[in-house]
Order: sequence, then C-alpha cells, then structure tokens
Amino acid sequence: MAANTLDRTLTRLEASRYIFGRQESTGVVKLLRWLDAVRFPDPPSLIRFHEALLFLRAFPQGSAVVRLTERILNNFHKQVEALRQAGADMDAFEPIEVSGIAGTEMEDTLSFDVARWLVKHLSGQVEIAWGSGNNDTYQPGRELGNTGPRFMPLLEDDAYVEADTPWRRWLETATGKRGSDLSWRTSAWLVQRFADLPLPPHQKAELYDSLRVPLRWNLRNSVITRTRNWKPVGEVFYHSEPLISRSQVSLADELARRPPKLTKLSRKQGDEIIDMIREVTLVRYRELYGTTLGDPRSVMRADLGRGVTIYLWNLPPDRRLPLRAYLAGLTLKNGVPINYIEAIGLCEWMEVGFNTFYTFRGGEAGWIYAQVLRCLCHRMGTTCVSIYPYQLGHENEEALESGAFWFYRKLGFRPGRADLQRLAEREEQKIAADSKLGRTKYRTPARTLKRLAAGHVFYELPGSEVGAWDRFSTRNIGLQVNRRMARDFGGDAHLMREQSRRALERMLGVGTSSWTPLEKAAFDNFAVTLTEVPELRAWTREEKEALLQIIRAKAKPDEMLYLHLTQRHRRIRKALLTLGS
Repeated sequence: MAANTLDRTLTRLEASRYIFGRQESTGVVKLLRWLDAVRFPDPPSLIRFHEALLFLRAFPQGSAVVRLTERILNNFHKQVEALRQAGADMDAFEPIEVSGIAGTEMEDTLSFDVARWLVKHLSGQVEIAWGSGNNDTYQPGRELGNTGPRFMPLLEDDAYVEADTPWRRWLETATGKRGSDLSWRTSAWLVQRFADLPLPPHQKAELYDSLRVPLRWNLRNSVITRTRNWKPVGEVFYHSEPLISRSQVSLADELARRPPKLTKLSRKQGDEIIDMIREVTLVRYRELYGTTLGDPRSVMRADLGRGVTIYLWNLPPDRRLPLRAYLAGLTLKNGVPINYIEAIGLCEWMEVGFNTFYTFRGGEAGWIYAQVLRCLCHRMGTTCVSIYPYQLGHENEEALESGAFWFYRKLGFRPGRADLQRLAEREEQKIAADSKLGRTKYRTPARTLKRLAAGHVFYELPGSEVGAWDRFSTRNIGLQVNRRMARDFGGDAHLMREQSRRALERMLGVGTSSWTPLEKAAFDNFAVTLTEVPELRAWTREEKEALLQIIRAKAKPDEMLYLHLTQRHRRIRKALLTLGS
C-alpha cells in the first residue's frame, strides 16, 4: 500500500474527530475498518492511529464507534509486535507524549510507593535496568553500601573498603533465585526488603529513593496501558454536535451554577480509583504527591454530564503538608482518563494544577476545566483560584507552545503582578487591532509568553477580597521560619521545635502530652510558624480555642474540615497572609 494513501486516510480519520452529524458515525467506522486491516509500515503512522482511536473512544459519534475502537485497541499490541519483529526503531514509542502504548517497554526511576505498587501489579514484568556489559544503566555506589547492610549481611566488608564492589552480584545472590526470572525477582526482592524494614512509611521511602533505582517494565497487553485503560460506564455520551469550544465557556456562569453533587465512594471503590490514577500517571512518566499517596478512604465522585466524571481525594493524615490542604483528582470522559488535577489550599485560596493529556487537548478542555473548578470550589470552599507559573509556561516549554497563558486569560484570570497585567493588556490590544483589520496573523511572541508566565494568575469569585493573595506564598513562611532557626537556634531544628512548642502551649493554655502523634506533629508545625505572630497573646479565648480545633483537624480523616475551619478564623487568616506575603 502506498505511504501517501495511508497518510491521507489517517488525516481523514484525525479530521473526523471534530466532525459530527447523523451520518458521521458511519464514515468513521469505514475509516476504522480500513485502517484496522492495514499492516503499518512504521511507528509514527501507527502512533497516529493509536491517538485517534483513543480520542474517538472518549468522544464517540455513536455506539458502533465505541465498539470498534475498543476491539482495535484491545488487539493493538499485535501491531506493535509486528513492527518490532520487522526491525522498526522502537524508540519512537518512548517520548512522554506517546509513552504507555500496549506492547512497548518503559523505564523510569520511581518513588518507593510507586515501585512497590508496580512490582505487585505487574508481577514478573519489572526488572532493574542494569543494562549490559560496561554500559549498565544502573551503577549504584556508596548509597547502596550504606543502606544494603540492613538486608545483605557482611556487605560492609566489601562496600566500605573495595573500589570494585559487584553490586549486581550481591543483589542477585541475596535474591536466592536462578534462571530466566532472576532479573524481575531481584527487583521484587529489593523493594520488599524496604517494605519489611521496621520504620515509618516515609522513612522507608527516603531510604529507597536515595538509591535512585531505575526500573524497566514490559507493558505487554496489560490494562494499565494507555491503550486499554478505560473504566466501563453505564451510559455513554455520544456526540452529535460540535464540541464545546473555549470561547463558548463562561467561567463566571459555570461557577454560579448550583454546586455539583459529590458522592463518597466505598473503600473498595476508592482503591480502584487510586489504582487507576497510579496507572494513568505511571505510563505517562508522571508522579504527583497526591496521585502516588492518595487516600482511598476519601475518594468522592461527581457526574457532570456529557460523559464527564470527576474523582477527588485527599492525602492520608500521616502524609499531609504542614500548612496547606491538598486535593488531587482525575477526570474520565466516557470512562477514559483525560486529565489529572492537583489543588492545594489555605483559607479561601487555592492553587490549581490541571493537565489535559496530549491526546485529548482538542476535546472541550475549557468546559471540562470549568467543571473541575466547580467541584474544587465546592469541596474546598475556595473563592480565590490561583494558577502557578509552571502551568503558564515558566520553565515549561510544552505550556508555552500551547499558549497556556491565553487559555486561562480568556477564561477570566488576571496576572497578580501589575507589570504583567499591563503587558497582557498591551498584547490584547494588538490582537484586537489585528482582528479589526480582518486579519488573524498576529501571535504573541514566545519571549512575551515567557514574560507573561513569570507570575501567578488569579480568578476571584464574587465576595472574594480582590488582590489579597497576589503576593502570598507558603514558601515565604517556610523561609522566614528557617531564617529564625538560623538566627536564634544555631540552625538546630529540634531545639527550635521544642522551644516553639512550649511557647505556643503557654500562649494557648494547653498541654499536648496526651495528643496523638499526628496531632503533636501538626501542633509543632503551627508552633514554629505562629511564634512569628506577636499579637497571638492578645487573641480572645474563643479565638485560641478555635485555633486548637484547626490544628487538631489536620489529623482528622477528612482534611477539608481543617481547610474549612481556617476559612472561619479571621485572625489566623490575617496572620498567615502577613507571614506569607
């Protein structure tokens, strides 16, 4: 078959993703059947087919499209294997934009929690990426020599004094297995040794992560691949009209609507969703704190219509941030994962991360983002939404190329810095002048987009204090606390915590000896923070008691209780805003 014929057919299929009508489903099915019978000559054309299939599964024109895309995707690994057998360059499947396709291999250095999860869920398919010969990918050194003696007796006699310690031999010998399965058994054995250490979870993770062990795994035809990872739904939403464009979305109108209904899931259902988000991020070479450590007991679901379902969860009490509250989330479109969410809040303010996966960036991103904010603002009690610079393009070429700043600007966000607000207004004037002349040639230069991405942008809901959080950052609080530690305690964090705890106990008239360990940890974090607030002594008894409720709420099962309590305490809000600004 001629290459240009294949290219033209793929182009027609890609265009059909955005064409809707009664007869369009029939046309799409014909294209799919034709392409399903093709033996693809190279990875790039097969990848194009794969991404079109996923989009059509998420945004289908009819039931026949769903059935056919699922059948093709479930057998897609055979096409990949055919290319491998033909000697194709399989490196084309490795970039982050297209990773995770069935039939391919992946390699990454994972955190302990994800590595432990992976060797369990892909049993027999995960190995240490040693490499071969003199070009081993993994070359451990002193870090394994310091940690390994915990589970490899007499390793010190080699690691501490010899320059040529055969690390791989030590590990494989300790594994005690031989044969073709030795490679994956070694990785599983190593991860399990850390899991068995008599240490708190975060300390196990610290030790394992210090080794930076690269793992390699074969996806085969697993359901965790991007190719096959969708959740069955009771009713599919079929698209018979054009997709909702960003220009059709009014964020103000959407946020003014009745809050969405959030339904708490069972523990079993929550486990399924946390497994799914780990699958989704793993095959895209991504790890977020909240996707790795999500609490399955806290998962909630909102069904927003048009086949969109959003899941949200918080962190378990022992892995929470010191001051801010954290929510993470996942959006499914007709059961297909299309983006992940991260929201970190304090009082009525929150920072939001929203990442739509490459494949679905032409699919109603503006409308879906509005639904995400509806859920987050309702769940968190937020009235001030902030987007951090990385999302806009600061040190993020992908966001710059996609014009991420204008995505948020056109939804109503404003720069928090006056100079960037003026720059945005000048650019808007240039765009408007170009439009008046009947042209659409003007594009904001990359250097200007970089400048616009240098600061946060904000969206305030009605009733919010405009500009209050423009200069706030918890980093400012942390650095101020550490300056005090260096100045007054000689850099001794333990001494600072001890003295700050006693001082806050005296000011609040409370003893914490009977508190739980997690409550004590929360108290310590507030103690080192609030000793910088001299007016705390003058707070009323009610205000001090309310502060104690806030601190203890940090250790409660639902962290949103903590966040909502901070929103009701006027003086703690003022104190934190002052410290962080």
